[in-house]
Amino acid sequence: MLTAMKKILLPALAVLTLSACEDPFNREGVGFTGIDGEPRTVSDVKGAAAFVQPATNIPAELAKLPTVQVSSDQTELSKMAKVAIENGGRTDTSAVQLSGQSTNLLLSTVSVNGTLFGVLRTEEGDTRVDNSIGANFGARTERFTGCLPAGDVYRKGSSKRSSGFAVPLNCS
Repeated sequence: MLTAMKKILLPALAVLTLSACEDPFNREGVGFTGIDGEPRTVSDVKGAAAFVQPATNIPAELAKLPTVQVSSDQTELSKMAKVAIENGGRTDTSAVQLSGQSTNLLLSTVSVNGTLFGVLRTEEGDTRVDNSIGANFGARTERFTGCLPAGDVYRKGSSKRSSGFAVPLNCS
């Protein structure tokens, strides 16, 4: 009898103790998977450390756009990357526009001789951005394209500023 009462009273006591901390019917908060419309992940909650703009799902928007197909006599990966940058999307029908601090950038996919590249370029070919943007693009390739990087990030420009970046992609 005493064992049965322990099994019933201890969990009941624990529930009452914990419910004193918060309203048990307040279902707000990160990670709650109850009623539709409530936050599901940290990225859905404004102000959270991992906040990503919920209105823009970059890989999904990129997937809706056609891949630019290019044939070239270049066979080296670095030269094909430069061809990809030159042919990267320039309009909203071929690229996703990303707002930067100093200039807007265009993200697109370009296939050069069957090799797929993720391309991040400036709107105008003569506009240059800091090369750290290319390093960040390479580090976050999967987040931006939904594909894994299959090599290094290549750039078109000088040692300090470039007009575009390309990384080979592995989307399989």
